[in-house]
Amino acid sequence: MSESNNFNPPMKQRSYWLLCVVPAWLLIASGCSNAEGEAPSRTEVSSARVATDPAAQPPAGHAWVIFGNDTVVAEVAATAEERSQGLMYRDEVPDGTGMLFVFTDNQVRSFWMANTYVALDIAYMDPSYVIVDIIAMEPLVTDSYPSAAPAMFGLEVRQGWFQEHSIRLGDKADIIFGVRAGR
Repeated sequence: MSESNNFNPPMKQRSYWLLCVVPAWLLIASGCSNAEGEAPSRTEVSSARVATDPAAQPPAGHAWVIFGNDTVVAEVAATAEERSQGLMYRDEVPDGTGMLFVFTDNQVRSFWMANTYVALDIAYMDPSYVIVDIIAMEPLVTDSYPSAAPAMFGLEVRQGWFQEHSIRLGDKADIIFGVRAGR
């Protein structure tokens, strides 16, 4: 029997696709963002996981960092160059967005605000995505803001966001990473 790239399922499989898969895909696709362009809710993200629809993922180089019903759409800084640049030279960090710094090991981390014009909060997280420290950081300060405990991740958002959303030490995030091209 030779391989074929043509997808021509038997009648029973076609019915399954038409009755189950296509409506599920449409539901998920419509739930990826709302009319205001806000991040998906936890329910929508959970649905995307179940459906494993590639269109229902964060864009490449981004991640959804989910705390209960609140989601941050974060740029991912995973290389030394990306981490050193961070959120420098930005005039704003829109609500519900930020940057997720990803490291390969778990140790005390330290950030500073050189060339960073926006007041930020950083949540340091351990390898299980549990917040081990939250620190308010002021613009253009070159002193270090070290974590109180070892961390593998740092999530920067606009200052006050964590408090406004009642996110505290010990809270655990769910993180869904977008797939980078070529990885």
